[in-house]
Amino acid sequence: MVINLNNFFNTISKNSKMGDFQDLDHIDGLSVSTICANLYSNKRDDVVMFYFRNGATYASVYTQSKLISENIKWNYKINKKKIRALFINTRNANAFTGKDGYKGLKILAEKLSEELTLKQKSDEEKPEKIESNEILFACTGTIGEKFPTEKIKKSIPDLIKKIKYTQNKYIWMKASMGILTTDLKPKVAMEECHIGNKPIKIYGIAKGSGMIFPNMATTLGFIFTDATISSTILKQLLKQNIKKTFNAISCDGDTSTNDMVSIFATGKVANSQLKNEKDKKLTEFNSALFNVLLNLAKRVAADGEGASKFVTIKVKNCKTEEEAKKICFSIANSPLVKTAIAGEDPNWGRIIMAIGKSNVDLNPNKLSIKFGKISIIENGKLSSSYNENEAADYMKEKKIDIIVNLNKGNKEFISYTMDLTKKYIEINSDYRT
Repeated sequence: MVINLNNFFNTISKNSKMGDFQDLDHIDGLSVSTICANLYSNKRDDVVMFYFRNGATYASVYTQSKLISENIKWNYKINKKKIRALFINTRNANAFTGKDGYKGLKILAEKLSEELTLKQKSDEEKPEKIESNEILFACTGTIGEKFPTEKIKKSIPDLIKKIKYTQNKYIWMKASMGILTTDLKPKVAMEECHIGNKPIKIYGIAKGSGMIFPNMATTLGFIFTDATISSTILKQLLKQNIKKTFNAISCDGDTSTNDMVSIFATGKVANSQLKNEKDKKLTEFNSALFNVLLNLAKRVAADGEGASKFVTIKVKNCKTEEEAKKICFSIANSPLVKTAIAGEDPNWGRIIMAIGKSNVDLNPNKLSIKFGKISIIENGKLSSSYNENEAADYMKEKKIDIIVNLNKGNKEFISYTMDLTKKYIEINSDYRT
């Protein structure tokens, strides 16, 4: 089997190695295929399909932007209990493409339906017809450009031909690289857990580097498990876990038209029947799912366009979680804060500014701020132990922690972001060239 890793080796970051990533292997009921449909000028995988031979229960969360892509519109109309395929293309967001963009998806769905039905007849003892409305779409890339329907359609027979019924780490890496746009690194994560006494796998991939700010989904993320879980329960688990994972990251404060996070369960593990999302047998699974989502979300933030530093912002002891979240993102989305971090300048006055503009009621005399373990503000005053040189040395680290304490309650929120560098401007100035 030949694995085309051009996507990996063509990235700007030459330091990433296969050994840097977790060892995802096989999930029963899932098949993967990736190809180059020549959507880019350079040769790279740009179309990825996840195929569920016997179907999969599923749940998705989508962007809350008022202008959404055509594939999101398509997905909203899917009301099947099970999905047969997830089809992803890069380079073109299929957003603001109107009726032609939506029609393009219909054409692709019909072609996929035809080809996958033939694949069923070829490979299955009891073949089933794959319907066009059993296929979900994810699109990512430039907004407003004509959707390349014919180019993608021509690639579908080859995509079906290259379906791999058994996965390994290389296939997962290939799929994760096939969905990248301006990302520098693939993003994969895995956890293993139990439902009752049955071992369960949870694997995930994601993409996202720019136009990243939480509003329901915030990027493209796809989670796969071999557990037997209904779509109703999956939906509840995804909604409750998205809040402090993908909805806790921001790269640039911009919410995409295409944001989408989905989870699929193949049902190949005959675990015990689950009553609802609060079933105690789901405790371990729920924790593992959170870990996969958080792992992927952090990878998205760390790989933000032009990023040189990964920043964690913790706001604690607030009256409500919503107040903590407001302050978190007021700091995370401040260009002045982010450029100070990029310049390795411990300009804590910019943190004060960001807290103040969040419109959260607070008592200045109770406010405390830390950079890592370095105390800066204590009870509304500059800490007597504060040393500017020590803080400047800390800002040279690749991982920066900002801790804000309001001392007015017991609620908290943690967000994740990156610095704002000259490279961010270069990437987005040249995005379409």
